[in-house]
Amino acid sequence: MSITHSDQDRPELQKAIEEMVESGFTGVAMRVHDERGEWVGSAGVRTLGETAKPPTNGYVRIGSNTKTFTATVVLQLVAEGTIGLDAPVADYLPEFELDPKITVRMLLQHTSGVFNFTGEYYDDGTFAPGIPATTAGQEWVDNRFKTYRPDELVRLALSKPVRFEPGTDWSYSNTNYVLARLLIEKVTGHSLAEEMQRLILGPLGLSDTMVPDTSPEIPEPHTHAYYRYEDAGQQRTVDVTRQNPSWISTGGDMISTSKDLHTFISALMGGKLLPAPLLAEMRKPHPKVGYGLGVFVQDTGENGGTVITHNGGMAGHAALMYSTPDGSRTLTAALNYVDDAALSMAEAFQNATQRLVKEAFGGGQAGSADAAEPVQ
Repeated sequence: MSITHSDQDRPELQKAIEEMVESGFTGVAMRVHDERGEWVGSAGVRTLGETAKPPTNGYVRIGSNTKTFTATVVLQLVAEGTIGLDAPVADYLPEFELDPKITVRMLLQHTSGVFNFTGEYYDDGTFAPGIPATTAGQEWVDNRFKTYRPDELVRLALSKPVRFEPGTDWSYSNTNYVLARLLIEKVTGHSLAEEMQRLILGPLGLSDTMVPDTSPEIPEPHTHAYYRYEDAGQQRTVDVTRQNPSWISTGGDMISTSKDLHTFISALMGGKLLPAPLLAEMRKPHPKVGYGLGVFVQDTGENGGTVITHNGGMAGHAALMYSTPDGSRTLTAALNYVDDAALSMAEAFQNATQRLVKEAFGGGQAGSADAAEPVQ
């Protein structure tokens, strides 16, 4: 693959990421692979108050893209015969006394109905808090190095009312993927990080992708992440690049690079990680929002066809991951911004992703469920 530079033959891509910075992102680094080769560019700054641009292949906390990796591991274990896709989760994790109607598939597709431990947004506009997540303002800032264990997050969620009977509706819940992690660890006897290494990271050579568990560190180089909150009537902005990601756990804790995300989604869609019948199951969208098993399936409009995607972010870090269904064309990006309890960047995030999809894939319809992704 030849590398084409941002300021030469793809000015529309460079313009798109510069407009993202104008809309409020502090730093953007993007990578596009298509029939014209590989394009890499960045815009904005690496650190607020300084002039250095973001590294084009820096590390970033990838947020809910973690779900795609985790769903892939579960489906690989289904392929190995270790897990049944339509088996009750309670058969594997009896200690939680889950509704026996909840299946493994429902965890991966967000149709279990279990409460979202980072807080639940209801259709009438009300919000039911869970743990002190980034919606909690200073309380999250003060607790950002605290360790939460996966079973603790699950038990908190299970102490709350369910959203609906299993399988009868769709609602995004980070709890589903913490349960998926515990399922993987129970049936294999290994940590999620070990199974991820065996099944995905090792085979694909993804040496820059990691499952940090409770470690607050992120390797260099990286762009910084920020969080704004109110303290005694004053707006304060703090650097939250270092944080203990166990508060989001497998809902969004992994670290990667735009290059590794490209390699992963291209290989996954290209059939290198899952047998064809399971890849087809993964890409079968739920009618409510077009969510498959750990991926969104989006129609990009008249000429663009379908893209497979998951975006995500957590506390000033975000990542984009888009691919054509055959893996031949991808867009991956690392984004940084100033997060806050009001989710102020959600609309800019949605507008930016629509614009990027249009530039890279020829369409422009991003799924509505992506709008809240920077804060999941």
